[in-house]
Amino acid sequence: MAAKVLQSGFYWPSIFKDAREFVSQCDECLSKRNEIPQKFVLEVELFDIWGIDSMGPFPPSYSFKYILVAVEYVSKWVEALATTTSDAKIVLQFLRKHIFTRFRVPKGL
Repeated sequence: MAAKVLQSGFYWPSIFKDAREFVSQCDECLSKRNEIPQKFVLEVELFDIWGIDSMGPFPPSYSFKYILVAVEYVSKWVEALATTTSDAKIVLQFLRKHIFTRFRVPKGL
């Protein structure tokens, strides 16, 4: 409030003292009920957070029945791989070969 008054070109020698007194006497200004809870902003960089999903089974095409899809949340970059099975071994191989070696180990999966 004081900054707006001073930016408007007004001269008020005791503006900061008067503003502090006004706020300390105002019950609504001191009430905690009207405060909005703070939400932390998560700072992430490109290729920091990935989402992984397995789709299928689909009708076989060259014995491939499943599709592994990884989506990077910031840039929406997509990596996909057709697989014959959808087990942990295949997912780990996919992560090592297509994500970790190309984009480094992400902060979150």
